[in-house]
Amino acid sequence: MGSPSKLLPEVQAHYGRLRHYVGGEWIESKSEETLAVMNPATAREIAQVPLAATEIVDAAVAAAQAAFPAWRETPPLERGRKFFALRTLMLRDADVLARILAQDQGKTIEEARAEIQRAVENVEVAAGIPSLMMGYGLEDGAAKDIDEEVVPQPLGVFAAITPFNFPLMVAFWFLPYALATGNTYVVKPSEQAPVVWQRLMPLFAEAGFPPGVVNLVNGARETSEALVDHPDVQGVSFVGSTPVAKAVYARAGARGKRAQCGGGAKNFLVVMPDARMDHTVAAILNSAYGMAGQRCLAGAAVLAVEGAHDAFLEKFRRAAEAMRLGYGLDPATDMGPVVSEASRARIVSYVDSGVSEGAEAVLDGRTAKVPSYPGYFVGPTILDGVAPDMKIAREEVFGPVLGIMESESLDAAIERINAGPFGNAASIFTQSGAAARRFRYAARCGNLGINVGVAAPIAYFPFGGARESFFGTVHGQGRDAIRFFTQHKVVIARWS
Repeated sequence: MGSPSKLLPEVQAHYGRLRHYVGGEWIESKSEETLAVMNPATAREIAQVPLAATEIVDAAVAAAQAAFPAWRETPPLERGRKFFALRTLMLRDADVLARILAQDQGKTIEEARAEIQRAVENVEVAAGIPSLMMGYGLEDGAAKDIDEEVVPQPLGVFAAITPFNFPLMVAFWFLPYALATGNTYVVKPSEQAPVVWQRLMPLFAEAGFPPGVVNLVNGARETSEALVDHPDVQGVSFVGSTPVAKAVYARAGARGKRAQCGGGAKNFLVVMPDARMDHTVAAILNSAYGMAGQRCLAGAAVLAVEGAHDAFLEKFRRAAEAMRLGYGLDPATDMGPVVSEASRARIVSYVDSGVSEGAEAVLDGRTAKVPSYPGYFVGPTILDGVAPDMKIAREEVFGPVLGIMESESLDAAIERINAGPFGNAASIFTQSGAAARRFRYAARCGNLGINVGVAAPIAYFPFGGARESFFGTVHGQGRDAIRFFTQHKVVIARWS
């Protein structure tokens, strides 16, 4: 495995004590309690995140509530124009934002740039809100001279509780649509990767969004719970682990709030004997090891069907061995560290468990080191001979570990996918249209890929998820997001 050739200037970067953004102003936290934000590659502190006191949450929600009436009365066309301005500013500052993301989260600079682009794409979709928010109607709907129509209207204040792996992109599955439809918003980023929001928030004001329309509160679990519990928050969007997603969904539901809560995943990749193996290896390499495996769409296990095992494994092992591990800001790096020492230890324990249960570590990244960077590194890892009853086959690892399993048939592979509790994503690699159609028809997952390693929908389409991977009725992005952030009012009128 390669390593960075020299120390980079950002190694010494420190962003100080982070602030909240409320009503268009930066607010210092009244709480003395902070958490250290660590650069995952260097294991050095780069910021201190304050744990928001309840009064900061109250202030942010109050600012959003105060801004709501005027923002709701702003015509959708005018709201949409502000997103054109925001897009321009985000593209202008994309490199700065990406470099902060690489330090804050640990991803490579190219992965960070891709995250910015994904966020921008949701801004672009939201700019089309005049057509996206249209209702529908029918003349003489119930009887002569009685017309009916559906009018989508905003509800008020919404909140997002976002994960560490995509500090910007995940929030932008929700935030642009909430604002475009006339709601106001409070964002609570992950305490593990909150720094980039300090650079982003001023762009909303520069783009012309009025004070209080978008607010930022930092913190950990208590801050999240305060947002979910607040009586003026109409709904919450969350992405994280399944146990927490389930808890947030239940907590919001008990208070009569809307909730869309993304959870964990165990994503299977079916490799058929007729797959184009070079393409398949490249796609699965990115799926398993992109973002150091810390994606909710990361490929976690290959199901090799009817003799595809040997041809796939040999090519894949060689490709994985060639990956260069290092600091994300070094352009020579193919894969960065995981987010924390706790994550590294958890991932290593899963590999230990797999080996102890009989899997073979064909490629073992547990002891990976990078010269000059003492961070939280785990190298690309391949476990062959994984059995369905092993812990590593059943639970989410969320790291750069790929399990290899053999399957006697496509139907058996689909049965294995459906037997697990998760339903976030699955992919098939084949040249058979019949096999692809059977897979699409029967696999019980919200995002399906056909010859695609990472089945990530573009911004026009909802980010799917099913079973234990999603709790709610409509997802983020696209039309689903528009539906989540609006109340459909039905108007029945008689003029005669």
